Amino acid sequence: MSASSWSRVTASLRTGDWATPERLRVYPLMLLAMAVAAVVGVLALSEGRHGPDHRPLGTDFSQVWVAGQEVLAGRPDEPFDLERHIAEQRREFGADSAVYGWHYPPMFLAPAALLAKLPYLPALLLWQVATAALYLAAIVALTRGAGLSTLRLLIAAIAFPAALINLGHGQNGFLTAALLGFGFLWLGRRPALAGLAFGLLAYKPQFAIALPLALLAGMRWRTIAAAGATALATMAASLAAFGAESWRAFFASLGVTRSYVLEQGATGFEKIQSVFAAVRLMGGDIPTAYGFQTLTTLAVLASLWVLWRSGADARVKAAGAICATLLSTPYALDYDLMALAPALALLLVHGLDKGFRPYEKTLLAAVYVIPLLARPVAGAVPVPLGVLAQLLLFAAIMAYALPFLRSNPLAPASA
Repeated sequence: MSASSWSRVTASLRTGDWATPERLRVYPLMLLAMAVAAVVGVLALSEGRHGPDHRPLGTDFSQVWVAGQEVLAGRPDEPFDLERHIAEQRREFGADSAVYGWHYPPMFLAPAALLAKLPYLPALLLWQVATAALYLAAIVALTRGAGLSTLRLLIAAIAFPAALINLGHGQNGFLTAALLGFGFLWLGRRPALAGLAFGLLAYKPQFAIALPLALLAGMRWRTIAAAGATALATMAASLAAFGAESWRAFFASLGVTRSYVLEQGATGFEKIQSVFAAVRLMGGDIPTAYGFQTLTTLAVLASLWVLWRSGADARVKAAGAICATLLSTPYALDYDLMALAPALALLLVHGLDKGFRPYEKTLLAAVYVIPLLARPVAGAVPVPLGVLAQLLLFAAIMAYALPFLRSNPLAPASA
């Protein structure tokens, strides 16, 4: 490539001029067509509840549904016993079927039990459709007033590659993205409702590091109170419904989750999108991985505090809190990258309103596509694209705070 050609390429990446309206219309449609073809292909080659690889359709959802069956049978502590839970999955789906562990606190047993009242495939369909509808509603609400086509926005949101990953696993990424989206949507005008949304995220306790700190830095006292009350209420309800033994079993199971799933990588380090897993993927030992994750978490939390104490735009602060939520935990899988969808939506709307910074359009597009590549690339070569994308996005978000810090460091957070 000649120097002049390279200059034109870099200039286009810097300004984002490559992202023409036609490309922004066609590329999501191409991704959506790929996703639809993949789903149709899997269904065409499936037999009953099993996919072509003899895994249950919806993979991870199978153990959620089995956990619900265990609850309905009066054994709410059983999902936390890995051997018993696996035995129950094999009894339900076959001795040679793939099996999965339960790593959620007892409050998530309630939706599992409700879904288990239905046959497996209808339960899977209901779970995916209902949570996807919530996710899409959150994205539309976050971008309302930005002058975007609702149809094209919906296509881009459902074509987000993390959505296909979440769909394939029957996971809860749609729900996580919806709760984060609605939480930040309501934060300014309906702080109690925002707290309700954030409090319901207690089923993902590994995500409860950055978000409370951001709310504290922003002095969102009503939201903090509502979130705490919601989390305590769901805990109390699960205690009443499933008994203290379920909570004792949950805490007893944490050691197995940490050692077997996280440290030893039973899930696969290519699937886990954290700094800890990135270090393990590249051959680092467990203490080194914890060391890098600790440094990253501390740096991210300190930066998040500065961001939320600055006068930066509320949309930028929200995107920073979402990104920090993923970066601050050692345990976030590729379907959890669904959480980036509301962050991307917020940054898109902010850029359309205030203007995009150099390379920002290109970065947003790269982060949008990365979930499609993160696992296969990491499985082939030890390159953690997912983590690198998150770090670059967070650095770009922090750049928005710099002008405010120069003029008035640690100013009281604006509404």
